[in-house]
Amino acid sequence: MRRLIVMVLLALGGLQAAVAGKEYSCNMAAFSQKELEEYRVLATTMRSSVQETKELKNGYAFRLPAEELVATSQWISYERHCCPFFTFELEIPKDSGPVWLRITGESGIKEFIKTEFEL
Repeated sequence: MRRLIVMVLLALGGLQAAVAGKEYSCNMAAFSQKELEEYRVLATTMRSSVQETKELKNGYAFRLPAEELVATSQWISYERHCCPFFTFELEIPKDSGPVWLRITGESGIKEFIKTEFEL
C-alpha cells in the first residue's frame, strides 16, 4: 500500500515532506517527458539492484553490484535535478567489488529518503 501511495505522489508531480521544520519536495517538473521515462526506468533498475541498506547519521547507504555502476551514475544525474538537496557519494572499490551509494543531506533528510525509497 505504501508503495502505491508513493507511486501516485510521484505521478502527480512529486513527493513532499515537511521534516524538522524544512520542506523537501521532489520536483518532477524538472524533467521533460522523455527524461521522466528514462529516470523511472533507471530508478526501478537501481532500487531493484540494492543488495544491502545501511542507515547513516544523516542518510542511507545502498550496496549495489559493480555492474550497476553506470546505471547508478545515470540515475544520480537525473536525481540531482528533481532533488537538489541530496548529497551523493559513490564508493567504487578495487577489483570490481560492490558499489556503495550514499545519499545524505541536512538535518531531517533521513525521513524524506525513507519515504522516497520506501525503507
